[in-house]
Amino acid sequence: MKPKTKILVIEDEMPIRRFLAAGLTGDEFALIEAENGQLGLQRAATDSPDLILLDLGLPDIDGVELTKRLREWYSRPILVLSARGNENDKILALDSGANDYLTKPFGIGELLARIRVSLRTYGSRAGEPEVVFTSGRLRVDLSARRVFVSNNEIHLTPIEYKLLTTFIRNRGKVLTHRSLLTEVWGAVYARETQYLRVFMKQLRQKIEQDPAQPEHFLTEPGIGYRFVEL
Repeated sequence: MKPKTKILVIEDEMPIRRFLAAGLTGDEFALIEAENGQLGLQRAATDSPDLILLDLGLPDIDGVELTKRLREWYSRPILVLSARGNENDKILALDSGANDYLTKPFGIGELLARIRVSLRTYGSRAGEPEVVFTSGRLRVDLSARRVFVSNNEIHLTPIEYKLLTTFIRNRGKVLTHRSLLTEVWGAVYARETQYLRVFMKQLRQKIEQDPAQPEHFLTEPGIGYRFVEL
């Protein structure tokens, strides 16, 4: 029998924990609950959850700070669930190491979809190192640094290639403008969002079947981009 996926819920509001328990417990998931950040850290260390659902507004530790502390050793997906809906809060959480962000109130169907994407993405990266990445029409030979679309080799500039491989390593995760610019161009370019827009347009034109309706490189308005594996 397949073991259940363990999900740690770090949330101080009992009604939210009950809502999540009703929607997520069953044959597929087993929930572990923590009503504050300190207990959440302890449960993450002792129970080794496969995924963490984290509220930002905890009574003892701010959720962004807790995310940073978890990321010192916890490598599995962290999904933020928060009533803080403005872009700056989302960017702070994502830059601190969260994989995704859902604003309350949310539907259980969307949450389940986000959980499955995060778990699938983590699982695909947890085994042997990738040599060839394939998704839909896209194939990337990471050892030879060659990129193919529908079996036709395409040329990417060094920056385009680095941007693409950054997305592949972080597929399914929302990457902020700042994190992408810092990773690809360096910290001094962290605010040069125009650079990123230009190169995202070029990547979409070279890789997407319809650049105006991208399947891989999705925009998260005001925040950044997400690479979706097909």
